[in-house]
Amino acid sequence: MRLNRFVCLSLAAIAVSGAAAARDPISIDALSRMPEIHSISMSSDGKRIVALIGRSDAREFDTSLATWNLDELEKGPTVTASGKDMKFVEASALKSNHVLIVGRQEWTGGIGSCGGEGQSRGSTKTFVTKIYLSDGSQSEFEEAFVDKRQQAWAWERGTGPQRCLELFSTASLVNNLPLDPDKVVIEQIDKSSLDSAYFLYNLKTTKTELLFRDTGRTSPALFDPRSGKVLVRRDVEAGGGTFETRFFFLDEATGDFVLHENLNHKIDDRYVLDVVGRDEKSGKFYMLTDKFSDQVQAWMYDPKTRAFDGEALVAHPSFSIASIMLGRHPSDFNQVLGFRVGAMTLETTWVEPRLAGIHAGLKKAYPGQQIDVLDYTDDRSKVLFSTESPRHPTRYFLLVDGRQALPLGVSRSGIDSDSIGEQRWVTYPARDGLQIPGILDLPAGWTPAQGPLPTVIHPHGGPWGRDFGGWDMSGWVPFFTSRGYAVLRPQYRGTQGLGRKLWLAGDAEWGQKMQDDKDDGAAWLVKQGIADPKRIAIMGYSYGGFAAAAAVVRPNSPYVCAISGAPVTNLGRLGNNWSENRLQRIYQGKTVKGMDPMKNTDKANIPVLLFVGDRDVRTPAWHAQDFYNAVKGKVPAKFELIPDQPHSFPWYPRHAQRGMELMDDFLANECGLGAGGTKTTASLSPSN
Repeated sequence: MRLNRFVCLSLAAIAVSGAAAARDPISIDALSRMPEIHSISMSSDGKRIVALIGRSDAREFDTSLATWNLDELEKGPTVTASGKDMKFVEASALKSNHVLIVGRQEWTGGIGSCGGEGQSRGSTKTFVTKIYLSDGSQSEFEEAFVDKRQQAWAWERGTGPQRCLELFSTASLVNNLPLDPDKVVIEQIDKSSLDSAYFLYNLKTTKTELLFRDTGRTSPALFDPRSGKVLVRRDVEAGGGTFETRFFFLDEATGDFVLHENLNHKIDDRYVLDVVGRDEKSGKFYMLTDKFSDQVQAWMYDPKTRAFDGEALVAHPSFSIASIMLGRHPSDFNQVLGFRVGAMTLETTWVEPRLAGIHAGLKKAYPGQQIDVLDYTDDRSKVLFSTESPRHPTRYFLLVDGRQALPLGVSRSGIDSDSIGEQRWVTYPARDGLQIPGILDLPAGWTPAQGPLPTVIHPHGGPWGRDFGGWDMSGWVPFFTSRGYAVLRPQYRGTQGLGRKLWLAGDAEWGQKMQDDKDDGAAWLVKQGIADPKRIAIMGYSYGGFAAAAAVVRPNSPYVCAISGAPVTNLGRLGNNWSENRLQRIYQGKTVKGMDPMKNTDKANIPVLLFVGDRDVRTPAWHAQDFYNAVKGKVPAKFELIPDQPHSFPWYPRHAQRGMELMDDFLANECGLGAGGTKTTASLSPSN
């Protein structure tokens, strides 16, 4: 990879061409390629930028580590390829000339159904995932932060949870301590007790200093970003048939942790209460909470008076505050620089004047695009930023001296933005009156005068996650819209991050009211003149795959067919294997109730495509396989097991390609939606 030349620009004026008429569908090849650059960051000392780069023509997963020295930009990056088997999947710039890398490789063996995943007996196809440290030369990579005494643990002896710890790193980075030149805070997991311990770790000497022991009942809630010491701890205590979260604040005069009873709350009430920082002048803590509003707000909490301020520090009437931006450099350390709001996109509002000015200038320079300032040097002479929109994949730049933008790369090239239409934030009423938000994407150039469209209802996974607008990294939304489909992503009840009322309304409503929200979204699109009622499909992955399977067996479905990727289909078996962590089962597992698709397969009434990876241990293939076996004699059905595909990204290019090929074929030949784009002629008869 060569460093692109500098591009001189005026931050006030860059021309952008208007949207053109719809073009040919974006090719599956273009949408399934390796990201050409991702996982980019700047070191806390402002000396390096680190990223992963990929070969756009690779069929397998193929990445390299790229490191730019910001004092010698003209030399371009140092590039180191992944190993033959262990591939880089994430990277992060640290300090003291160190880089943190996550590597992953295929592995097959017995894991004893650790964490409720994989097979309890026999072999499971999965991945080994490890964290490595390297210096700036990138000549050596060592497993990061390991306890040397535990490295002697024999692989062959590992079973159950111990085998899980062999498959994944037993240590992780917790806090970068940006002002300390050498030390970071790390977590290490003890393989015998499975408890965690937190240490100060010296990157140069590898020496450690114990900070805190996590017993499973007590854990750190906030580290001092200067010293690494624990300022707040969180305990979980049993009582009254449930569990209660309690916060203890450090009394620095005595060194004791003091319980603040006024913050106690039952975990199954599911209030958000996160301690995210401390104002060093006042001693007050920054907290994100929805105790005072349906949306998460930012509040100041005084540990001396044990009271919140009289009004919120930051609040938004419609969306939650996602984070507070605190300075990490000597000149602005721990100062509030801005905040992020979880609207259709995660929007940053900078309150620090210089960063606000830089952000405003970049927005003028790249109109119509979301601008994210990712990091900057202490003097603001170099600013790492990105641009993206629903029509434009993410691009990364380094702004130098406020005048020159150095292009570092684009995540995905070969995308014709004119083939992608507009994106809207919408709200529609569910049948019981609850307002359901959603993201609506339309084909390029479509107007109501052209008539209603073939439509895909596309529920997100989780189900506690939520969708954001902007470029869709899965490629599925531009795949559909460039082929003439409208796409609605309902933020159905059970979605977190869009208000506590919407979140809690999904409890025990899988396949019931949660499913009504998707169907009601389809009905609303028909009423708006957007969707053709005879050409609506549902496509989802993970929990979204459950929603697609549920649609197959629900009566009076608005869909002509369903596409179910990596689904959960058997709620009974899911509930028994939700997690080995008892608190996790209480906190989330009890909400997983409702209509069980596997108990209703006799009611199957629309065609279904099911696909899943054979290395998926999150939603194992038996979910899709069992459902397929039960419905294939009742409706046209297709099942495909995709070799080497895990549940979550990153996928190999051939994984993304195969999934889109299956969908393209199914929609054209089995669903008969009649959208634009290339049609295929391959048979989609039931298969094993």
